[in-house]
Amino acid sequence: MKDFGIYYNEESQVFLLNTNGISYAMACSGGYLGHLYIGPGLSDFPSKDVLREGDYTYLKGNPGDKCVFMDGFPFEYSSGGIGDFRVSPLNVRNEKGFLGAELKVKGYEIYDGKKKLPGLPSTFGNENDTKSLDIILEDEALKLTVILSYSIFEGLDCVARSVRIKNDSEENIYLERALSSCLELPYRGHEVITLHGSWAREHIPERRTIGHGRVAISSDRGISSHQAHPFMALVSPETTETQGEAIGLSFVYSGNFMAEVERTQHDRLRVVMGISVHDFDWCLAPGKIFQTPEVLVVYSSDGLGKMSRTFHDIFRNHLIRSKYLHKERPVLINNWEATYFDFDMDKLLEIAAQAKQAGIEMLVMDDGWFRKRDSDDSSLGDWTVNKAKLPLGLTGLCEKINNIGLDMGIWFEPEMISPDSNLYREHPDWALAIPGRDASECRNQFVLDITRSEVRDYVYECVASVLRETNIKYIKWDMNRPLTDVGSLVTRGGEIHHRYMLGVYELMERLVSEFPDLLLENCSSGGGRFDPGMLYYSPQVWCSDDTDAMERLYIQEGTALIYPPSSIGAHVSICPNHIVGRTVDFRTRGYVALAGTFGYELDIRAISDEEKEIIKEQVSDYKKYNHLVREGDYFRIISSDNLTGKKSEENSLAWMFVSKEKDEALLTYIQERGNANKRSETVRLQGLIKDARYRLEDGREYQGDELMNIGFTVDKLYGDGAGRLYHFSKI
Repeated sequence: MKDFGIYYNEESQVFLLNTNGISYAMACSGGYLGHLYIGPGLSDFPSKDVLREGDYTYLKGNPGDKCVFMDGFPFEYSSGGIGDFRVSPLNVRNEKGFLGAELKVKGYEIYDGKKKLPGLPSTFGNENDTKSLDIILEDEALKLTVILSYSIFEGLDCVARSVRIKNDSEENIYLERALSSCLELPYRGHEVITLHGSWAREHIPERRTIGHGRVAISSDRGISSHQAHPFMALVSPETTETQGEAIGLSFVYSGNFMAEVERTQHDRLRVVMGISVHDFDWCLAPGKIFQTPEVLVVYSSDGLGKMSRTFHDIFRNHLIRSKYLHKERPVLINNWEATYFDFDMDKLLEIAAQAKQAGIEMLVMDDGWFRKRDSDDSSLGDWTVNKAKLPLGLTGLCEKINNIGLDMGIWFEPEMISPDSNLYREHPDWALAIPGRDASECRNQFVLDITRSEVRDYVYECVASVLRETNIKYIKWDMNRPLTDVGSLVTRGGEIHHRYMLGVYELMERLVSEFPDLLLENCSSGGGRFDPGMLYYSPQVWCSDDTDAMERLYIQEGTALIYPPSSIGAHVSICPNHIVGRTVDFRTRGYVALAGTFGYELDIRAISDEEKEIIKEQVSDYKKYNHLVREGDYFRIISSDNLTGKKSEENSLAWMFVSKEKDEALLTYIQERGNANKRSETVRLQGLIKDARYRLEDGREYQGDELMNIGFTVDKLYGDGAGRLYHFSKI
C-alpha cells in the first residue's frame, strides 16, 4: 500500500487518497469525475474498469447516448436537471428559472494541512498530520465553479468532504440543493443504520435493509433534532461489533439536514448528505461563494466497534478545541431536579455546602435566576438577576459559593424570547415570524431572529457581561424549541435556516474566543442538538433529559456509536426517577454516569447519609477512572439488539475502556433485569494485549488472550439494574 498521502496519476487521471488503512479513489473520464472505490488500502492506483466507460457510447462521441450516460455513470458529485435521475447532491437554477448544471474537471490542488471553512465548524489539522485535495469542477454555460474538498488524517481511516460553489457569471444563480457529499457504491446486500428518537429517548439505533428506491432521514426543525440524527452507516449483513464492513457518514452541522441512500435500477447505491432541501433556496449573487458544511466519511472492515473508535479519535484529535478536552472536568451538581424554579440563595448555599462535603466541585444554577422567571412562561430575553431570589446578585452568590469551596456555573437560553418579556415588548420584530401571520408558540416562547446582527450583538452581550462581572466557570447553553413560522423582516426566505445556524456559530465562536477558560456545555431539551457542529465549540453536550440509568444505557450507547463518551453529558439523579418513575440502585446510577462527563442532578439535602457516602465513593471512582473514559478506546462488549440486528437472550449490557497503551482497562457490566436460576455470564473482552497478564484490584489475574477468547466471568448479581465495575491493570 502507498504511504499516507494523496496521489494523482497523470496518465490514467486517477486520484488516490491513502490513509494508513484505507484507500479512496476517483478518476476523470471524458472530463467527468467518477467514483472508483472506498475500502481497504490499495497497493497502487486502481484501473478505471468500474466506471464501465465502454458501456457509454456517449464517451466515444455519440451524443444520442448522453441521457443513458448521465443516469448510469458513478459521479463523484452530480447535478440534477440534465439526465441524472438519481438523488442529486446539487440542484441549480439560472436567472430564468431553468434547472441544470453539468460539471467537468478543470484542475486540482494537493496540499499539506487543511483550510478552515469560513463561518462553519469543521475538522482541523496541521501540515504534518493532514493532507488535502481540492478538485475544481466547472459548468461553462452557467459560469459556475464547484470545488470538491477532501482531507485525510494521519492514523485515521476517515475522509473529510465539503464543497465550495462560486458564481463567476454576471447573473444570480439559485441553489435549491447544495449537499456536502455524494458516494457511489456497489450494492452487496447492505443494510443501513440510523439514529432515531424523541425527547427523552434520543439516539436509538435502527438497522434496516435497503430495497430499491430511497431510504431517507432528515430534520427540518431548525436543529439536528431528537427525532433524527445527522448520521448514517452502511453495513454488510454480517457486520457485528468486531467484523464486517461499515461505512459511517457524520455531518458537521447543527441545523436542518438530510441523508439519503438510493438503490438504483442497476443495483448501485448512491449516498448523499448535507443541508436539508426543506425551505432552502439560496441566491448566489455574482462573485459570491457558498460553502457547504463538512461530512466525515469513516470506513471500517472490522465492524461497528472500529468505526466508532475512528469517529471518537477524529472528534478528539481534529474537531473539539476546548482546553478541557484532555482535562478532568469538575464534578458538578445541577439544581434543576432538586428545586426546579423554586429556589433562592439560601437553598443554593445549603446545596453547595453539602455538595462540598461529598467531594463535588461545582454548583450549576439552572433556569429561574432572572427577572420574574418562576415558571417557563416569561422573561426569556431579560437576562437581569432576580433580586428577590438572589439579593446579592450573581456576583455575591458566586463569591459565597466560591467561599464554600465550589466553582459556579449558570444556565442560559440565549436564542429565545418570551412573549411576556420587556425585550419582546420593545422589539417584537426580533422574533422569527412570517409577516402578517401569528407565530406558533412552543414552550411559551419564540425564537430570536439570530440572522440579524443587532440581535446577535444583544444576545452576546447578555451572556458575556455576566462572565465579565462574575467568577462563573461554566455555562449550560440551552435551546428548547424547534423553529416554526420561519420568517424575518431582513433575511430572504429560503436562506433563514442556514443563516440562523451561521449566526449561532458566530455567537459561540465569539464566546469561546473571549473566554477561552470557559467550560461550555450545549443542550437542546437534552440531546436535540447533540452533533459534531456543537462539539467544535463545546467539549460536551447534555445527552438527554432522561436521567434514568436503565434508559440511559440505550441512549448513551447510541450516542457513543459516533461520539466520544467524554463528550456525553451524564448525571446521577434521584429515584424514583422524575421522567420514568423507576428506582435503580444508587451505585448503578453512578456506573452509568461514569461513562460520560459525570455529575449529579438531585437535591443532596434530601438523600440519606448512606447515599452521601456513596457519592464520595463515586467521586473517588471518577478521579481514578476518568482518564480511561476520556482518552481510552471504547468497546461495546454486549451491545443492544438495535445495533446488532439480532435478538439477544441476555438481559445485560457491557462496555469497556482500554488505554491507548493497552496497559489498563475498565469493564462496566449492568444487569438490566435479574433472572431466576441463571448462571453468571461470561463475556469476551476486547482491545487487550494477548500475551500480557492483567490483574484485577481484588488480586485475580488473567492472560490477555484468555480474557479475549475464553472470556471473563462476571460476579453473580442480584436484582434488576445491578451493576459492577472491573478495573484491569497490566502487570
